[in-house]
Amino acid sequence: MAKLPTGNPRIHPYAQPAGGWGALAATARALAGQGILARGGATLLHMNQPTGFDCPGCAWPDPDHTSAFEFCENGAKAVAWEATEKRCSPEVLAAHTVSELAGWSDYDLEMLGRLTHPMAYDPATDRYVPVSWEEAFGRIGAVLRAQDDPNRVEFYTSGRASNEAAFLYQLFARAYGTNNFPDCSNMCHEATSVGLPQSLGVGKATVLLEDFDHADAIFIFGQNPGTNSPRMLTSLRAAARRGAAIVSVNPLRERALERFQAPQNPLEMATLSATPISSLYLQVRVGGDAAVLKGLIKSCLEADDAARAADLAPVLDWDFIRGHTTGFEAMAADIRATPWDAIAHASGLPRSEIEAAAKVYREAKAAILVYGMGLTQHRRGTENVRLLTDLALLRGNVGRPGAGVCPVRGHSNVQGDRTVGITEKPAPEFLDRLGAVFGFAPPRAHGHDVVRAIEAMIAGEARVFIGLGGNFAAAAPDTPVTQAATRNLALTVQISTKLNRGHLVHGREAFILPCLARSEIDERAAGPQAITVEDSMSMVHASAGRNAPASEHLRSEPAIVAGLARATLGDRPAIPWEELVADYDRIREAIERVFPIFQGYNARIREPGGFHLTSLARERIWATPSGRAQFSAYPGLGEDPPVAEEGVLQLTTLRSHDQYNTTLYSLSDRYRGVFNQRMVVFLSPEEMKRRGLGIGATVALETVSTDGVLRRVEGFRVVPYRIPEGCCGAYYPETNPLVPLYARDPQSGTPSSKAIPVRIVPMAGR
Repeated sequence: MAKLPTGNPRIHPYAQPAGGWGALAATARALAGQGILARGGATLLHMNQPTGFDCPGCAWPDPDHTSAFEFCENGAKAVAWEATEKRCSPEVLAAHTVSELAGWSDYDLEMLGRLTHPMAYDPATDRYVPVSWEEAFGRIGAVLRAQDDPNRVEFYTSGRASNEAAFLYQLFARAYGTNNFPDCSNMCHEATSVGLPQSLGVGKATVLLEDFDHADAIFIFGQNPGTNSPRMLTSLRAAARRGAAIVSVNPLRERALERFQAPQNPLEMATLSATPISSLYLQVRVGGDAAVLKGLIKSCLEADDAARAADLAPVLDWDFIRGHTTGFEAMAADIRATPWDAIAHASGLPRSEIEAAAKVYREAKAAILVYGMGLTQHRRGTENVRLLTDLALLRGNVGRPGAGVCPVRGHSNVQGDRTVGITEKPAPEFLDRLGAVFGFAPPRAHGHDVVRAIEAMIAGEARVFIGLGGNFAAAAPDTPVTQAATRNLALTVQISTKLNRGHLVHGREAFILPCLARSEIDERAAGPQAITVEDSMSMVHASAGRNAPASEHLRSEPAIVAGLARATLGDRPAIPWEELVADYDRIREAIERVFPIFQGYNARIREPGGFHLTSLARERIWATPSGRAQFSAYPGLGEDPPVAEEGVLQLTTLRSHDQYNTTLYSLSDRYRGVFNQRMVVFLSPEEMKRRGLGIGATVALETVSTDGVLRRVEGFRVVPYRIPEGCCGAYYPETNPLVPLYARDPQSGTPSSKAIPVRIVPMAGR
């Protein structure tokens, strides 16, 4: 087995602010650990620059006027991991069976380095062996052509894929005959893609980065920017320093939401000072977000009633409500009927804290409501999103400077992929245009999202899985069930930069197709190419790599998709795959013909910073059935029925600070004081005392399931942390086996990874 990183597991509380010297030291260690200290530093200077490449990490936007250092600690780690000198070559893979590699940790698999050759699984030797691109395409195409129903194939997409690759990928799948597009958004922000259109008519943010410069208040729900989108801290720091109020609503106390030391600020670095971020911090109970939101709305309604009774200026924006919305009375009636005692109990917060936050919101002339997966990954995630939007609509905080709704997306182009057609529920108008441009009849039936794809795999309905990036086997819920179903497939294909768990959980035939990284030069027939991405705030910009490819055998994602399509479809329909990938301008011209919102695509991405895809809601144009923004009525205060069992805790899954999705940069979590280990569960000291558990006690976690299936993970060590009683936290993907497929939002299908009822079982003799 590969050697684990040295260092004894330990718990050591971290007293420093987020960022600062700790971030600089961690960045240097990451670059040195991948053997690219000098070259990596030069590479970073081109990241997030107008003529450089886009960060392969999060989707936080770039400022209009970039500095020389437009990257964060985790973005630097992402680049270090893809620009590494380490190589996962055919010789490396020949030295280990797949069964052996399956016993390695995810971290050790990552540390093998970049894939260099297309590889095929050889069942006789239980190894991956090199194949030519032509052989790989030919064998994959033969399996696809042999399927009796195109809906037996699942086309999975990671949010890392560019607009160009994603557009060709959906074109390939629809020309093949299916709308099966499970993608990473299904597992994180699908509640946004469903809920925001119901309320506002658009499924994206209604703010731009510049709005953070004008907001009087910023509310952050279920989002830890220090780990998930560190560059957001630059905007939060600036807002805090000019006097804007920042209110954080999160179960755990996160260092980045408390104080931040800007690595780019010489004064803070020299004086070891920091900027306080949150002026109020509400530690909501896991699953209590709806109760907090209802409390904020209730406080606003009551304050407005009192103001109008005293003949004072109203608290609510009645001109906006009457002129732009519908459904207010039903929403208000539900909120008024909800008792404060019930709100306090469900949220785990005293009424006074909620009222204090509501006062901040009422007094702000312009407020931004930011949220992450802490709000979406719930059984009622769609309704959580709509309830947050109700709060915004109360005071007209949509469609004006310094105000709006801001979902913080994860992967760097997960939003762009959806914009260019990665969806299992395509609109008829889109299919009409796609068919007209490319001369075929796209399928009309809705396809599979992630959970439905897994169910089809379990039932034997799906036979082939193709992954455009990602690590599906580790990221998906109900891990043992998902992995067993994957192993029963006829074929698995992974388009990847590095080896991961998904390559080791494979079908009877399996291929690894290695692709260029975003930081690498993509040379095509027409010369070096740029791809495009869309950030969390709908800015579309170009990205052009600067590094030499890790191997001469790598191909770009668009070229790989085109090769698969040509090998599978031949010339029916007559789509010019080779012509499209010879010059990516041609792909963008095709995108523009299918999606008129991209008018002038090629010219506009050549402008520094790119262009903004217009948000109708930002213009107060509501693309809803009523033509108005829609308030919602959210019955109840939580998403789950009470568990009739003593001692049950609500578990929320977490990323460590040294992690991006399933990619592990180390086994430590600096800000939470956890070092050289990941098998930990966070409990409050009070909860530990109540259960008789000491620091480091070894426990198992079991889901309180409703289907009779035992879902259990073992060997977790107890760590004290500032988290509400009745709650616990542990890392993803280690706890994905605890997330049942049935525990999902019925509207969006998003798994409930942020509120899992579990019991903690001490492990005897451990």
